[in-house]
Amino acid sequence: MGSAKRVVAIPGEDAAAEAFAATTSLLDGLSLDLDWSYPPVGAAAIQTHGEPFPPEARAAIDDSDAALFGATSGASAGALFYLRWGRETFANVRPTRFAQGVGSPLTRPEGIDLVIVRENLEDLYVLSEGALQDLAPLGLSSATWQKPVADLGPGAYALKVITERGCQRVSRFAFELARRRKAQGQVGKVTCATKHNLLFRTDGLFHEVAQHVAGEYQDIEFEALIIDDFANRLVGRPQQFDVVLLPNLYGDVLSDAAAALAGGLGLAASGCYGNDYAYFEPVHGTAPDLERQRVNPTATILCAAMMLEYLEFGEAAQQLVAAVERVYARGTSLTPDQGGSASTDEFCDAVAAAI
Repeated sequence: MGSAKRVVAIPGEDAAAEAFAATTSLLDGLSLDLDWSYPPVGAAAIQTHGEPFPPEARAAIDDSDAALFGATSGASAGALFYLRWGRETFANVRPTRFAQGVGSPLTRPEGIDLVIVRENLEDLYVLSEGALQDLAPLGLSSATWQKPVADLGPGAYALKVITERGCQRVSRFAFELARRRKAQGQVGKVTCATKHNLLFRTDGLFHEVAQHVAGEYQDIEFEALIIDDFANRLVGRPQQFDVVLLPNLYGDVLSDAAAALAGGLGLAASGCYGNDYAYFEPVHGTAPDLERQRVNPTATILCAAMMLEYLEFGEAAQQLVAAVERVYARGTSLTPDQGGSASTDEFCDAVAAAI
């Protein structure tokens, strides 16, 4: 094997850090050629360096092949923002797959196996907001109210920014993913959902670019839906979807809804991919209310599996996912959120034994 893959480890805060520690211990047992780096980030970095994201942490990220991130409640946010916007990890990939033994609100969840690809940098998440009165010099009018936006009264605005470049790269990412999944036996289909029937310029651009990119992938089925219709279909029959392409805000919200159909946020993994870097973070946040209460580490473990695949440890990634699914199928070592009484470490021990 070649040189070790360098991985930055950022545990995050609260219960997320507990799941993170158990997961990295599990990975160490796989004896993979991973070189872990724990840069100073968050509360500990404030104590030692006087700031939550010192230059040493940024340099460690830049010198690594990937990062595994626990989740942040604020202290580690500087590192997260750099992993996302600093490294331009523009595609947020959130798989939702039902496995035997997992709790689901659906009567028949079997066959759910979809991946939401969310544009990760634009839309309302450019975080440019202000007072409505600041718009007065621009003379912007409301198409619905038929009067200047600034005349609507005291209030606030937020910019929704969609660029052609952002749409193109995330669309191609989604189609390439669908092509890889098709080679593995999946349908090979991309569903793009937007509000292009109302937001003609912004969502309309996302919709238009996705359709244009679809023309370059004649081997992949493509459909475009209004986001309302997609939300209804997602809950009613999620098995119809393969790869779902969404703008940032819709993807953030509806990927959580999708996760609820196949076990909840405790099982919801995600990876954020750029042209030359990727980081992996569970969707559930820091869950401070679950700290020291037998938190479910499944999402973090599945993030680790996504990271291993990205780092070209494909066989180990498949073994890890299969082991997690065997633990759920047996149903004897599950955490409380899944109807069991196992601790975080006991669940990870069961996964290690199942490999």
